[in-house]
Amino acid sequence: MSRTSKILVALALALLLTGCSSAAAEVSYAPPESERLTVYTSHKEEVYSPIIREFEERTGIWVEVVTGGTNELLDRLEREADSPAADVMFGGGVESLEHYGELFTPYLSSEAENIDPQYLPDDCLWTPFSALPIVLIYNTKLVPAGQLTRWSDLLAPSSLYTGRIAFADPEISGSSYTALVTLLLSQSGEWEDTIRAFAAAVDGGQLDSSGAVLDCVEDGSALVGITLEESALKRIAAGSDIALVYPADGTSFVPDGSALVRGAPHEDNAKAFLDFTVSRDVQGLMASQYRRPVRTDVETSAELPEHETLAVLDYDVDWASDSRDAILMTWQFCLGGEEMP
Repeated sequence: MSRTSKILVALALALLLTGCSSAAAEVSYAPPESERLTVYTSHKEEVYSPIIREFEERTGIWVEVVTGGTNELLDRLEREADSPAADVMFGGGVESLEHYGELFTPYLSSEAENIDPQYLPDDCLWTPFSALPIVLIYNTKLVPAGQLTRWSDLLAPSSLYTGRIAFADPEISGSSYTALVTLLLSQSGEWEDTIRAFAAAVDGGQLDSSGAVLDCVEDGSALVGITLEESALKRIAAGSDIALVYPADGTSFVPDGSALVRGAPHEDNAKAFLDFTVSRDVQGLMASQYRRPVRTDVETSAELPEHETLAVLDYDVDWASDSRDAILMTWQFCLGGEEMP
């Protein structure tokens, strides 16, 4: 029985035997501040739940979880900056974390020597969690195999996919913003022109969550979609009529990450949690669930193609972070059919 379950059982017995009010019981059994942690996370429950449950069991720390889209949570952290409620931001493309860098305190994990140097930031602003290639997906009942091979297939004015592309709002989804920048880097010419062409292809149909991308491709309301390798492979393993494509004109391996909130109420517990996310045990768990570990001593699943076999773009995290406002503003203008001012 978990620590949380034991507490709930004890609470129920106390109420039966003493007739205490629920409020008094909660005060009696609530953990002290030294045993608390608040985590904001954009991960799906299937990712964060086993990690947090195991962290609680091993440390005795009581974790409160607040979920939402990456950028939604970062905006909330910004509003709370003068009186932080969260201790850790768990999840989100690292360029999004960089863009909100003033909200975080640099921290070098005690596990840093075991992390692949290519995933460690120079300023220690965030701790990498996993490497996540961007992929294209298509409905196998509606799109013939081999028809979709690259980003540029989506951009032609006469494309078969115009208006049938599942793409999440990059102002809400951090992974969708990473996907948008990956698309921009994959094409020659001015990035503003590429955004304009892609906005025309999406034709106003952006979605409000990254999970909806897979749903729309699976049910056929979209022919193709843009998502993370891990998300696509999990849905395929569950039996969905979906196939994935690593774009021949380039994908990215940008890590998602975690960061220590500046002024965190439970800073020591937050650091312990950040260390736990890159522990050998957690990284091994992630490797078994189609995520690519960032540790050098944990092997990537043999089911995933090796990094060297894919067309991988040189993704400039600093540029993606510094250009975020301009890229998102241009995207929204173009998606709405407006000209930039």
